[in-house]
Amino acid sequence: MKSNVIINADISKGKINKNIYGQFAEHLGRCIYEGLWVGQDSPIENTEGIRNDVIAALKKLSIPVLRWPGGCFADEYHWKDGIGPKETRKRMVNTHWGGVVENNHFGTHEFFKLCEMLDAEPYICGNVGSGTVQEMSEWVEYMTFGGESPMANLRQANGKEEPWKLKYFGVGNENWGCGGNMRPEYYADLYRRYQTYVRNYGDNRIFRIAGGANVDDYRWTEALMREAGHLMDGLSLHYYTIPGKWEDKRHALGFDEAEWFETMQKSLYMDVLITRHSAIMDRYDPDKRVGLIIDEWGTWFLAEPGTNPGFLYQQNTIRDALVAALHLHIFHSHNDRVQMTNIAQMVNVLQAMILTEGSKMVLTPTYHVFEMFKIHQDAEALSVETASGSYEWDGVSIPQVSVSASKAPSGDIHISLCNTDPNNEAKITTQIRGIESRGEAEGVILAAANMQAHNTFEDPERVKPEAFHGFKKEGGVLEITLPPMSVAVIKL
Repeated sequence: MKSNVIINADISKGKINKNIYGQFAEHLGRCIYEGLWVGQDSPIENTEGIRNDVIAALKKLSIPVLRWPGGCFADEYHWKDGIGPKETRKRMVNTHWGGVVENNHFGTHEFFKLCEMLDAEPYICGNVGSGTVQEMSEWVEYMTFGGESPMANLRQANGKEEPWKLKYFGVGNENWGCGGNMRPEYYADLYRRYQTYVRNYGDNRIFRIAGGANVDDYRWTEALMREAGHLMDGLSLHYYTIPGKWEDKRHALGFDEAEWFETMQKSLYMDVLITRHSAIMDRYDPDKRVGLIIDEWGTWFLAEPGTNPGFLYQQNTIRDALVAALHLHIFHSHNDRVQMTNIAQMVNVLQAMILTEGSKMVLTPTYHVFEMFKIHQDAEALSVETASGSYEWDGVSIPQVSVSASKAPSGDIHISLCNTDPNNEAKITTQIRGIESRGEAEGVILAAANMQAHNTFEDPERVKPEAFHGFKKEGGVLEITLPPMSVAVIKL
């Protein structure tokens, strides 16, 4: 079935905040230790303990913001255990993720070094679940205060004379669950109290993010906005794409088309969640001052067989690439409210950009989508009207085609497209209105021959971007043929 698309190049729908392309690195499995941090004594090439190959690959994504240290880990993390000489730092058991011992060698100083190397804004999530107001207040003072104070003096004694700049701070994480099993009204009161002591020192201004809802818990959003909306800059939302039920998760490999379809269908549910949570936020914040911060999203499958199930290590196929592209398109379309998102997670955990094994490293299909789509960061979202053909399975249908378009400051227009159908190509007629289109178009595509296609340490380039020539441009019309299960970007 054919799809028709109209792109109104003279109608801007607002800026796509670059922070929509944010990342998340939790103390979970092999994300921090082995994935990002190997220590100064490692035979793997590193800079002050941070592995160089992973950093070089991540820098190509233009990562705007990085969330740390969790996740569930954040509400059991006590920051003072991760500062000072490494040999004297307290060891701890990561009770949430695998029950392994951590030596706290990666702490506040190392995180800011990582952000500096990536040229990414740090986003720190503070401990409300098991931490005190004083602990959170002192952490902010340690990081951002430039005058004379106990915490500033402690930072200087640990080798950092000048304070860091910290813009984003989360006051707790998933406080409806692993962050304390709280009721929304109780957490709203705690948020009001804790955020009071997340102070702005000097010219550092903190964007305070409240712990938001789990999936479709609209009561949580209602209570938080009603009781504390005026004291927050952002409100989070968490949603994972999980075929099957939470307690009956499926494998990242070996799935059939029924699971493929369900995964695409559940990816599109993100649009419903944003629409409904935003409607609640609009009642209390009609000027859209408070950003919706979707700081955990992505696929969640069973851990790979033979790995620690608490490490959440999963393979990454062309299916994950489609999930990422569909989500990013949805975030573009809600750019008036969605101001940041953070895919879970950056290395070796869930829907990762990169997988490592010792000194070896492989880029995932999801990594390639983020690299292809980085041209949308801080670009103007353009008005797009899509009449998509259908992809049907077992009597249910979803749109076969998803399209987003943006205009870069240079004037270039980028059109990103997805074909969710694993069996059939998509024929798309795209009209470009509002500009006189001159010159040639060029494209890049990520596609695969089968649903299970993924990259391995033995075959690291099985799924990678290629030049795309499956379109014909005549005046202001593009006739596009997208192969099955593919993601493409066309530049005008």
